[in-house]
Amino acid sequence: MHPYVRLAIDAIREHVVSGSIKEMGDPIPDDFNKTAGAFVSIKKDGRLRGCIGTIAPTEKNLAAEIIRNAIASSSHDRRFSPVEEEELESLAVSVDVLSEAEDIDSPDELDPKIYGVIVSSGQNRGLLLPDLDGIDTPEQQIDICRKKGGIEPEEDITLQRFKVERFR
Repeated sequence: MHPYVRLAIDAIREHVVSGSIKEMGDPIPDDFNKTAGAFVSIKKDGRLRGCIGTIAPTEKNLAAEIIRNAIASSSHDRRFSPVEEEELESLAVSVDVLSEAEDIDSPDELDPKIYGVIVSSGQNRGLLLPDLDGIDTPEQQIDICRKKGGIEPEEDITLQRFKVERFR
């Protein structure tokens, strides 16, 4: 198991069981001592159970980013009830570390297997990670992002793409 995933699982477990926030301790391993946006996804029986993340870094290092997003994914994803202690053994957790987003001019510059997408219009924004089951075209990516961001089909949008390193 990759250390990023182990950290996310430990953070989820500690928060669910005791309500506390996991401490990384010192010194922080080099792999965690960088900054990046990160998403933590939780699945149960192959179905999404929680997913929260950050597009760009918001914490002092990747360890803190993963801990924060793991806890949020397990307890603050509005689509799901908080994870309960009885569920912990049946969860599958993955961590996606995002590259810096880059502006693109056209959906032709997207490949849903390689790139995630950020769709923006004014203050509204939707994001979709890459390489998701059932998402095969840039148009599908953009449509889902519009819905997630509350962006109407007739609104002008700007597009950004990013890559992820996915750890399971």
